[in-house]
Amino acid sequence: MAQDYIGYSFKVKPLEPGTEILIAELGYAGFESFVENEEGVTAYIQKNEWKETILDDIQILKSEEFEISYYFEEIEQTNWNEEWEKNFNPIIVDDKCSVRAPFHPKPDTEFDIIIEPKMSFGTGHHETTHMMIQHILKNDFENKSVLDMGCGTGVLAILAEMKGAKPIDAIDYDNWCYLNSLENVERNKCSHITVMEGDANLLQHQKYDIIIANINRNILLNDMADYIRCLNPNGQLFLSGFYNDDIAIIEEECNKYNLKFVESLEKNNWVALKFVN
Repeated sequence: MAQDYIGYSFKVKPLEPGTEILIAELGYAGFESFVENEEGVTAYIQKNEWKETILDDIQILKSEEFEISYYFEEIEQTNWNEEWEKNFNPIIVDDKCSVRAPFHPKPDTEFDIIIEPKMSFGTGHHETTHMMIQHILKNDFENKSVLDMGCGTGVLAILAEMKGAKPIDAIDYDNWCYLNSLENVERNKCSHITVMEGDANLLQHQKYDIIIANINRNILLNDMADYIRCLNPNGQLFLSGFYNDDIAIIEEECNKYNLKFVESLEKNNWVALKFVN
C-alpha cells in the first residue's frame, strides 16, 4: 500500500560515529527507515506520525562534537514495495545461505530464506546482517534457545530455526519490523519463533542459550545487563551494529560480566563479535 512520508536528509560531520548515533536517536523518535550515504543519512517517517517538534529531543543535534545540517520534504505516495523490488537483489552468504524475495529463482544453497523487507532493516545486504548470518552458519544452534534482539526482518531468527534452534524469541521496538517479521516467519514456515514488539523491557524471566543482538553501540551498552541476566551458563552472545573503533568499549562492558571474547568478523569497518560466558 502506498504511504505518504516525510524524508529528512542529514549531512553529518564527522560521519562516524555521528551517523550511527543519529540513526539510533531518530529510531526512538519514530523514524522508520534509513538510507546511509557518503554525506550522512536520509531518514523517513510516516506523515501521520510527524510533528513540527519531532527533532526536539534528538540530542546529537545539540552536540558541539558534531556538525549536522538537514532539510526535509514530503514524499508523496511512494509505493515502498515497488521501490525495494526494483533494487533488491538476492544475496548468497558463504555459498550456504541465500536471502531472496519470492520473485527470485531458488538458488542451490543449504539454507534458503525468502523475505519481503518493505521498510524493515535486515535484508542481508548490510554488513552487520551479513556477518551475523556468517556467525550463525559457523555455530551449532541445534536445540538451542535463542533471542534475536532487534530482529528487523526476522532473517536471523529464521536462519536460527533452519539450523535447529528452538524456541526462539524475536523482538523489535519498530512496528514495521514487528509486522514484517511476522510475515516473513510465516512465509518461511517457521513454527518455533515468537515475534514480539518492544525492547529489552520485555526480557523478564526468560533464559536463552544464544542471544543475537544486531542493533547499535549505544543500545547494546545500555541493555547489556539485561542480555547477561537472560543468558544461560555456557551461553553465547553475538553482537553487531557498530564499527571496529567501538570494539574496545564493547569488550570493556562485556568484561564487567566476565564474558570471554571468542571471535570477531569485520566487513567494511563494521564488526560482529562473539562472546561466551
